[in-house]
Amino acid sequence: MELLLEGEQTERLLFRKVLSSDFESWLPFHKDKRSSQFWEGLPTDPKIACQQQFDRIFERYENDLGGMNALISKSTGEFIGLCGLLKQTVDGIEELEIGYSILPKYWRQGYASEAAIKCKIYAQQQHLAKSLISIIHVGNIPSQKVAQSNGMHLDNTTTYHNNPVHIFRVLL
Repeated sequence: MELLLEGEQTERLLFRKVLSSDFESWLPFHKDKRSSQFWEGLPTDPKIACQQQFDRIFERYENDLGGMNALISKSTGEFIGLCGLLKQTVDGIEELEIGYSILPKYWRQGYASEAAIKCKIYAQQQHLAKSLISIIHVGNIPSQKVAQSNGMHLDNTTTYHNNPVHIFRVLL
């Protein structure tokens, strides 16, 4: 099952694997306190938080657990953010999640929705799951709006990695 969208594209974005050389491009995400304001348990040092995220991305690649794709602007070639399909276990149930994070300077421009919708369409076309989820902190309203724009509805509320989260779901 190929969960990476490498080579896929949307109107404005190219999807490719994350490279270790993307670290400096992604670091501003972790330097902006708003990026982690909803999630407890993350390192306060931006470089450590970024390194842990990159370690997890590459671990997912190696273990066929899906993973984040780098989102690259088709018009400028700039690194915009991360989005992908991730195998997750929530409340003991194996799920396929659409995860997304966008660099703060590109917030509120529709990139997260554009990329998340592409992930949903890809998962439908490849018959990867019966439904998809997004795991979103209960306080993260902008991310919840992205899930809703992707046709997701609030399925339930639970605790995930010691954080109160909403599970948004869309049936495929």
